[in-house]
Amino acid sequence: MYVIVYDFGTSAVKTCLFEISTSIRLLCHSNAEYGLYILENGGAEQDTEEWWSAITKTTKELFTGTDVKPSEIAGISFCTQMQSVVLVDRDGNALRRPMNFLDTRAVNEFKEGLGKGLIKVSGCNAVKLLRNLAVNKTASMSAKDPVYKYKWVGKNEPDIFRQVYKWLDVNDYLRARCTGNIARTVDSAFSTFLYDTRKGKEGWNTGLARMYGVNTAHLPELIECTDVAGKLTAKAAEELGLPEGIPVFGGGGDATLTGIGAGCTAVGQTHIYIGTSGWVVTLMDHQAVDPLNSMTGVIAGLKGHFHYYAELETAGKCFEWVKDHLALDEVGVYSQEMNLSENHESKYKSLYDYLSDEVSKVPPGSHGVIFTPWMHGNRSPFEDPFAAGMFFNLKLETGKRDMIRAVLEGICYHLRWLLECESAKIKTSDTIRFVGGGALSPVTCRMLADITGRVIETIDEPQDAGAVGAALLIALGTGLIGSPAEAGKLVPVSAVYRPDPVNQAVYERNYRVFRRLYKSNAKNFKALNGI
Repeated sequence: MYVIVYDFGTSAVKTCLFEISTSIRLLCHSNAEYGLYILENGGAEQDTEEWWSAITKTTKELFTGTDVKPSEIAGISFCTQMQSVVLVDRDGNALRRPMNFLDTRAVNEFKEGLGKGLIKVSGCNAVKLLRNLAVNKTASMSAKDPVYKYKWVGKNEPDIFRQVYKWLDVNDYLRARCTGNIARTVDSAFSTFLYDTRKGKEGWNTGLARMYGVNTAHLPELIECTDVAGKLTAKAAEELGLPEGIPVFGGGGDATLTGIGAGCTAVGQTHIYIGTSGWVVTLMDHQAVDPLNSMTGVIAGLKGHFHYYAELETAGKCFEWVKDHLALDEVGVYSQEMNLSENHESKYKSLYDYLSDEVSKVPPGSHGVIFTPWMHGNRSPFEDPFAAGMFFNLKLETGKRDMIRAVLEGICYHLRWLLECESAKIKTSDTIRFVGGGALSPVTCRMLADITGRVIETIDEPQDAGAVGAALLIALGTGLIGSPAEAGKLVPVSAVYRPDPVNQAVYERNYRVFRRLYKSNAKNFKALNGI
C-alpha cells in the first residue's frame, strides 16, 4: 500500500511517500518552505495560501523520483505543528492569517481569563484551574495557548470574528481544504484544553467553553485520528495532481504522532524526542497528571490511549544556537576550517555531522563544563519563563569543543531529569526509542544511553517519526493492520546503544551538579529576566 503524508513544521513541509507492507518504508520526499511572520506586538502568523502552494508543489514533485503512480495512492494524511488558531467561514476559507503556536500577543486575554482572581496557583485563578484539572487534568496556563489567541481576535478584530464559523488547527484546516469537511481530531481538540477526557464523557466540555468565553458554535465535530475524514475533492485533486476520491484520514499533531512513528504503540513503552524542542513520553491506557513537575497525560493518536508527556522547551534549538554563535563565530571561521564544500563533502552531510564528529574528540563530562538548556524558559519539571541557558565551570583551558559538547550533554541531563520524574509516577520502559533530528547523531545516541542508564534504540529516518506515525494510522484506519501493537512492529530498529559504566560514573557527578543549578539560580534568573 502506498500513502502520502504531509509533515508540516514551523517553516517547511516535507511531503513523504511511504510503502507499507511487512514494514514501513519511506520511498521519497519533497520539501518546500513557507513564511513565519513575527509582529512587533508578539504576534506570529502564517499564510494558508503559502501552505497550500507548498503542498501542491511538493505533491507533484513527489512522483518525479519514483515509479509509483498517483492512481496507486491509497490514503492521505497530515502530521502538523499544533496549537495554532485557524478561523474559517462556512466554506472552510481562512478569515485571517493563522496565529502560530509561538504567538504571544494575548497577554491581556490570559490575565482576564485564567489569570484573574483573588486566590491563585502558579499565577492562575485557583477555582478555574481546579475546574479545568477535574475535566482533563490540564489547563490553559499560558498566553501562548490557543483559547487566548481566539479571544484576542474576538476583542481586537470584531468584524472578522463575527464571520467565524469554526475554530481549527493546522491539520484540521488542511484536511478540510482537501475534503470540504470541517472537523477536529480529538488530539487537536485536547490541545485547546476544552476537551473532556473523563471516561464516558469524552468530547467538548461546554462548561469549560463558557468559563473561557468560547462560543460553542465555533467548536467543530470531532473525529478520531484513524477516521476517514472525507475524500479528496475534484478541485483539490486537480491542484495536487492526484485522482479525485482518495481517502483523507484524520492524522494529527507532531507531538501526537511521533511516538507512534517511533514504534511505541504498546502500553508502557517510552520514547525520547530531540528536535527543536525535546520530550520524554510514555504510552498509557489511562490519564495521569503530576502538577508538581508540570507533567500530564495528553491524548495519543490511538483511541483510548494517552501520552504521559514531559517537555523541554528548547533542545535541538540549543544546538542550533551553539552552531550559529560558537561553531561559526558568526564569520564562518569553523566553516572555513572544515571546508565542508570540498574536502569533507563525502564524509559530512551537514555542519551538524561535522560538529558531532568534533565533540566526539572531547571526553564525557566536557572537562567539567555544564550547560543548562533553558534558552526560552522551561516547562517541566519546573515551569519558569525566566529560566535561561548558561555555561557553568568555565576555565582558562576550556575550549570551544568542550562548550559544544556540554550543550549536548546538558540537553541529555535535562531529559534524564524528565525521565526520572516520569518514572517516579509511572513505569517507564527499560529500553527507550530515540527519535527526532538529534537521533541522527551516534554521538548523541551514545551520550543519551550513558547519561540515562537506559538502552537506547534508534530507527531509520528518525527525523520523520511523526510522518511515519501518520502513515501507520492510515494502515490502521484501512484495516491493513489490525492493532496498535501490530503497527509498532512495522518500525524496525536500526541501532542499539547500551550504557557504558565508565562513562556513567563521570556523567553522574556532572548530573548531580546540573540538578542543583536551577535551584541555585532561580532568583537570579527572575532578577535579570523578570522585568
